[in-house]
Amino acid sequence: MYSNDRRQMRQPFLDAWKKQREGLPMTALELKISEVIGQHPEYHELMSDPERALEKDWLPENGETNPFLHLGFHLSIREMVEIDQPPGFRQKYQDLCRKTGDLLRAEHLIMECLSEALWRAQRDGTEPDGTALLRCMADIVS
Repeated sequence: MYSNDRRQMRQPFLDAWKKQREGLPMTALELKISEVIGQHPEYHELMSDPERALEKDWLPENGETNPFLHLGFHLSIREMVEIDQPPGFRQKYQDLCRKTGDLLRAEHLIMECLSEALWRAQRDGTEPDGTALLRCMADIVS
């Protein structure tokens, strides 16, 4: 699903949401995408307006969160849980889910750790540090 073309990156979210609303058959990935969108009612109107969704810029300097980035983080976290990568991620995720009592709240906390790990990797020109990510998650659980 990686591309530098923002329309191409956003389209699978819009397609999955449309299929979900219309009760059409979906791939496994589309089911995962539509589940995450379903858990974010604040994005339902946007996902139902493809042209606006494909063209809009969300600028962090204006305090805006890009919904596609946000939803993509949820999908990434869930994939990391499924494959337990980095090793130990699944357990830390489960610990956070127990602590918060809310899967989405836990994932939002993990997003902060994941964002930091990705930012550091980009800044340093390295792979993301899985150990630092797990340490950040452990700090939240403590």
